[in-house]
Amino acid sequence: MQGVFFRVSTRDVAVPLQITGHAVNLPNGSVEVLACGEPAAVAELERWLHDGPPTASVTGVEWSDVDCEVPERFAVG
Repeated sequence: MQGVFFRVSTRDVAVPLQITGHAVNLPNGSVEVLACGEPAAVAELERWLHDGPPTASVTGVEWSDVDCEVPERFAVG
């Protein structure tokens, strides 16, 4: 996902939905997204992730619930 602004675009979608968490590149070239917020908002972000920004080529989205401390903001790493 390099060079398509996937992480920044994810933040740009998440923040208006009042979602906190992060979008970070992983060593294998994929992007990890942690999304914390109201279920309807998180579901909307999940739907967007299947396409991503216009320049992205999303090949798959894996989703799971995790227990974690809820971040105060949405970070890009």
